[in-house]
Amino acid sequence: MSALAPTLQAFFVTRLGAQRRASPRTIITYRDAFRLLFVYARTVVDKEPSELDFADLDANLVSGFLDHLERDRHNAVRTRNARLAALRSFYRFASYRHPEHAELIAQVLAIPEKRSDARAMTFLDRREVEALLGAPDQSTWAGRRDHALLIVAIETGLRLSELTGLCCADVHLGTGAYVTCRGKGRKERSTPLRREGGAALRAWLDERKGEPLDPLFPSLRGNILSADAVQRLVAKHVRRAQTTCPTLADKHVTPHTLRHTCAMSLLEAGNDIAVIGLFLGHEKLESTQIYLHGDMSMKERALGRTAASRGGRHRRYQPPDALLAFLEAL
Repeated sequence: MSALAPTLQAFFVTRLGAQRRASPRTIITYRDAFRLLFVYARTVVDKEPSELDFADLDANLVSGFLDHLERDRHNAVRTRNARLAALRSFYRFASYRHPEHAELIAQVLAIPEKRSDARAMTFLDRREVEALLGAPDQSTWAGRRDHALLIVAIETGLRLSELTGLCCADVHLGTGAYVTCRGKGRKERSTPLRREGGAALRAWLDERKGEPLDPLFPSLRGNILSADAVQRLVAKHVRRAQTTCPTLADKHVTPHTLRHTCAMSLLEAGNDIAVIGLFLGHEKLESTQIYLHGDMSMKERALGRTAASRGGRHRRYQPPDALLAFLEAL
């Protein structure tokens, strides 16, 4: 066995597991990056993973692997950068244990991240939220579960992993109802529920009748819902909601869209951006700044206030002629 294999084992067990106490989600993400790398390396250097050495995984091979992710697997730039971040973490760890490979490791660490285009943030307006919440068939067990899950996601803005990780004991009903979760960085936080969310969870818990550590939103077999399962159920109910709210057809709605929807509703209600970041569990205020760019109506109101301060009145531009309107629309 080469020096690479025991170093990789030490990286996962000692560095990630014992020293950093990385979350299971982080470990799985890093694991997947190396599984993909080894499959790619096997086709390039014709060696099994246990036979690979540092000399095989040089900067040229790693760069080729990153190109393979985008070209052949059609991964987004963000995914490509996430895989590179996992490899960098390992190579930095290896640099202290194998100084004889310092030059090779430095070349890999010098591979830059690729800049990605900032996508427009998607969120739902009030009418779309009502249509989505009305989509689950509440005459069925799965429909009642999905309705409770969707309303909790929209009211709390929990991340997908936080939502699926909720257990029955995490729900605190009564005056000032709230849910507790453990988010990024192993930080626990409590998030309040509105009256509708509290009522939905109260009814669901009465039917769920689970033990304190049982998953709050289980699968039909009683297990924790997977991320893919939640993505599928959201997509299913969005398709059904499109019949009453056609604007949903123009939006790519994912579980993370519900988190954005929660943040935008808080912002529209006049909450400070720092409070919204605290509500969502953001470690850095920069992560919350994206919501300042999300709502066109807020921008128009800001422009209107500027026009009013100058003694004028803000109006949308209206082309004076049909031909000019055509040209403007090009």
